[in-house]
Amino acid sequence: MTKEFVKNVTSMQDDFAQWYTDVVTKAELIDYSSVRGSMILRPYGYAIWENIQQELDKQIKATGHENVYMPLFIPESLLQKEKDHIEGFAPEVAWVTHGGEEKLTERLCVRPTSEVLFAEHFKNIIHSHRDLPKLYNQWSNVVRWEKTTRPFLRTLEFLWQEGHTCHETDEEAHDETVRMLNVYADLCEEFLAIPVVKGQKTEKEKFAGAKYTYTIESLMHDGKALQSGTSHHLGNGFAKAFGIEFTNREGKLQTVQQTSWGFTTRIIGAMIMVHGDERGLVVPPKIAPTQLMIVPIAQHKEGVLDFAYDLKEKLSQTIRTGIDASDKKPGWKFNEYEMKGIPLRLEVGPRDIEQDQVILVRRDTGEKETVPLKGLESYIQNTLSHIQDNLFKKAKTHREDQTTTVTTFDEFKNKLSEIGGFMKAMWCGDEACESFIKDETGATSRCIPFEQEKLSDKCICCDQQAKHLVYWAKAY
Repeated sequence: MTKEFVKNVTSMQDDFAQWYTDVVTKAELIDYSSVRGSMILRPYGYAIWENIQQELDKQIKATGHENVYMPLFIPESLLQKEKDHIEGFAPEVAWVTHGGEEKLTERLCVRPTSEVLFAEHFKNIIHSHRDLPKLYNQWSNVVRWEKTTRPFLRTLEFLWQEGHTCHETDEEAHDETVRMLNVYADLCEEFLAIPVVKGQKTEKEKFAGAKYTYTIESLMHDGKALQSGTSHHLGNGFAKAFGIEFTNREGKLQTVQQTSWGFTTRIIGAMIMVHGDERGLVVPPKIAPTQLMIVPIAQHKEGVLDFAYDLKEKLSQTIRTGIDASDKKPGWKFNEYEMKGIPLRLEVGPRDIEQDQVILVRRDTGEKETVPLKGLESYIQNTLSHIQDNLFKKAKTHREDQTTTVTTFDEFKNKLSEIGGFMKAMWCGDEACESFIKDETGATSRCIPFEQEKLSDKCICCDQQAKHLVYWAKAY
């Protein structure tokens, strides 16, 4: 019998970055690859992604989109067709120069995103307004050659979905851009229990080649922001570059209006940093691979294991239920499943069986209670719902506590240094001020929120006439 117990993670307060690294490895979400900046998604980490993926895929299909798959490689000449796009991605592109022993006549880019591949395909299949809209989505991996990497948050290769659509009008493309941003926001808030701020990226921060970019921004436990999903109105820039034309309802040739939107494994990093605590990971019940873990107590005694397995079989009908009948000590198991963030732990031993009861322990609060077997299934379901709600409320309260309204640049700098989090401040719209703020404070514009407020008439930086309220923050 092993005497090994789960080691404590580094304190969040002492070293948040090391705490994060401890959690992703000790909770067995990932392992490090031999390639710098690449990660191995272990079964538990991948199971969380699968649950997110399945829910998002369902919602994508419910809005009329179809799944397709595009090639991994993009010819250099194709990538260069849209100037702004290639300039934006050039520093992150990985190139294939040889096939076997032979040098290629043209370099191949390992896809950092697939706009140009979709544009080339759309040109071949769209000819009339009757062919529109085209609503496509792809689940795939992409490669971006990042200088600084961290598991989930920024890796050379990551998993995602990327939607690509074509429309007759600018208005239809706008509606699509908003629709998919709302799908992302609902997924984050309702399933991942992560509150988000919805808004538009500035010109400086928008997607390369887009007309405009909408974003959802979330706030981590350490007061840094994380871009959690983006939706782009591409206008007709790609359509012009690739010749994606159709005969409109008046019989005239017209270029399509396009959108693209993406959601990645980065959201698992957000989940870790929003909900995790000193004991490790905390996984919201709606996406938890295991919602309830049964730990038999004194399992060597007659009838205990049989009872536990019968209970698992019954509960598994409606609840994702696991059981640990290994020979490890109960204390080790408690620590293990707290580290992995299992929402509920059920303990049952000889005395509990005699009294027709079990012990339930909540991961979010640590509360322990004795629950009768009668009505246990519905009680567990209600408790899981309460945990889901509590995680969202806790995260929202944290975000509100770390959102500060400022009207002077000195106040901006001081508050950002003291408490971090979101700074709500007015901006004139000049990129020079945006760059100055970043250089002076390390904070970037996260978004121009859709819900605007007028905090003052003056820009936080230059005192000129303000145009927008902006959320600013240091970010991952």
